[in-house]
Amino acid sequence: MTHLARKLRVTDYFALGWGTMVGAGWLVLMDDWLLRGGSLGGVLGFTIGGLLLLPVGYVYGKLVTAMPDAGSEVAYTARVFPRPVSFFTGWMMILAYFIVCPWEAIAVGRIAGYIFPALNSLELYRVAGRPVYLPHLVIGLALTALLTVLNYHGIRWSATFQNWTTFGTIALFIIFVACGVAKGSPANFPPLFTHTPFISILLVMQIVPYFMTGFESVTKAAEEANPEFRSRGFFHAIWAAIIVGMAFYAIVIAAVGFAAPWRSLTGTPFMTAVAFERAIGSRWIVSIVLASALLSLLKVFNGNFVAATRLLFAMGRRGLVQRHLAFVHPVNRTPSTATISIGTATSACIFFGGAILVPISEVGSVASAAGWMAACLAYLKLLSNPLSSRAQLIDSRSDSISGVEGPLPHLRRDKIIAGIGALVGFSFVLMKLIPAVPGHFSSWEWLALALWLILGIAIGHPRTVPKTSSAIAVSEE
Repeated sequence: MTHLARKLRVTDYFALGWGTMVGAGWLVLMDDWLLRGGSLGGVLGFTIGGLLLLPVGYVYGKLVTAMPDAGSEVAYTARVFPRPVSFFTGWMMILAYFIVCPWEAIAVGRIAGYIFPALNSLELYRVAGRPVYLPHLVIGLALTALLTVLNYHGIRWSATFQNWTTFGTIALFIIFVACGVAKGSPANFPPLFTHTPFISILLVMQIVPYFMTGFESVTKAAEEANPEFRSRGFFHAIWAAIIVGMAFYAIVIAAVGFAAPWRSLTGTPFMTAVAFERAIGSRWIVSIVLASALLSLLKVFNGNFVAATRLLFAMGRRGLVQRHLAFVHPVNRTPSTATISIGTATSACIFFGGAILVPISEVGSVASAAGWMAACLAYLKLLSNPLSSRAQLIDSRSDSISGVEGPLPHLRRDKIIAGIGALVGFSFVLMKLIPAVPGHFSSWEWLALALWLILGIAIGHPRTVPKTSSAIAVSEE
């Protein structure tokens, strides 16, 4: 039996949580965000959406402290719900993380093509009318190979890479926002809303689950904490990731609206970079914006890669998918088979280009919200047991967390918070599924969701009784 390497610190967990959350949507999709809500509607949409996630983050912090299991939602739901619920919760969360990987690989090619237009050549074929260029494919595949090798060799390698790219992104973000705002004007903000205020904010809030998915990735690496790690650090890293992520999105939307008359720039490729170029009147600011975006792409790709591989590994360990996915490399102490599997699947998806990934990304937003809801409901049900105590929440093999015996304090408060978190997740799901709500699923998104569920049924084992009930035991068969 080989356990995963225990190398991570609080800083690493913050870099994983925030780094997995904030990608390059603020550069690639800024015009969509502003057209949805306007400058103020965009700021309020992300701010309100982020605040609503704080109860969810609280629940995850409580659960990961009691159950430091790489399965996260799978482990939490397995305690109180039937096995199929645990399987489909994990399967949906894998989609939420995994689909980001090819999306980021493709986005790197797009940004590289913007910097070096010669890369937008050698068209191979088209998917849904959108071209797929050979240089873009090569860049995406090379990056995927790099991250696969990095994660195969060790979590410390991956964490170091994540730290440098995360804090590098934050540093460059501060520089270009400060420069752009210094040259901007409040006169550029209008229109504050593109629809009525309520509809504008609602349309932006619908995409919050997708663009703020990542804070819960902290729980997927819980088994890899340094032996001296204090369990409270999980809670701090999760909340810090949510708050900083919310602030990042709100600030960058406000900065773009302040820097230039954004309405006239919608439809322009990489509108964020163009807005700051207009404000400064020089091309150098574009280089800083694009450098920040590239670092952000690398960290969010790596972060989602880590989360997807750990979740797939944990599901294999429980027998929910093929057990060989639970293999741990005896030297590197990484989930090597799961790592290679996610890397291979990412490489395959890159060939479909950006068009086919859009509807799946929309499904990923619902998948995240469904996972949050399931985790909150699991915690609520655990608390509803009158005999509940922290000791009952801990797996008998999980000896890395101490000082948690005794009755749960503030039981009523935690029940309320868990209930709010479950309601938040459920509301985010309904916003995309109810036809009467603006921005609901199209037929393509319904098809993507159906295909993912069918794939899960075909290759998973949602009803098979596992060979071992231990949440921490690792099978190397």
